[in-house]
Amino acid sequence: MSLRVVEHPLAKHLLAEIRDKNTPPSRFRQLTRSLTTLLVLDATRNAKVLHGTVETPLGTAGAERLAETLAVVPVLRAGLGMLESVVELFPDVAVGYIGLERNEDTAVARRYYSKIPDLAGKFCLCLDPMLATGGSATQAIGFMKMRGATRVSMVCVVAAPEGVAHLQANHPDVEIITAALDERLDPRRYIYPGLGDFGDRLYATP
Repeated sequence: MSLRVVEHPLAKHLLAEIRDKNTPPSRFRQLTRSLTTLLVLDATRNAKVLHGTVETPLGTAGAERLAETLAVVPVLRAGLGMLESVVELFPDVAVGYIGLERNEDTAVARRYYSKIPDLAGKFCLCLDPMLATGGSATQAIGFMKMRGATRVSMVCVVAAPEGVAHLQANHPDVEIITAALDERLDPRRYIYPGLGDFGDRLYATP
């Protein structure tokens, strides 16, 4: 299993604006969509393709088309901020949802909702912007595998070393794609320096 930090200069620029505590929610949502596009393009760069041809107005050209169906499962609620970009890039994507609520005292997440399509044979993405302790991502991917997923990539905006280690220990076959690997978790188990509570900043809630 591998961890891949996207090093594109635009990704770094977008992340810097997302981290800024003065970025308003409307701009935060726009930046999230743009950064997610870059992350998902990187996550799907090894998608299987079929080789063929296409007729242009002038002749015949070689062509490659996607050969596998994509499925995406955002972790509610923050993962919803990343979903729109995936649907725009892959209009035929199958979409599922997992609702996980974090206990602020224990940092352990409990599932309160899930609706996941059959994922057998699909290239699957799990979306959760903050890979902190890794507990939510580990649970979410476990549910995805129960629905038949065998090829899963985790896409997040920021990751902590503790979360990466936890996910690697529980799902060593899952690739992690992120815009940044931060220093650590703070005493509250938030990513440091991170960017605060992603869902609160996304939806302007206290």
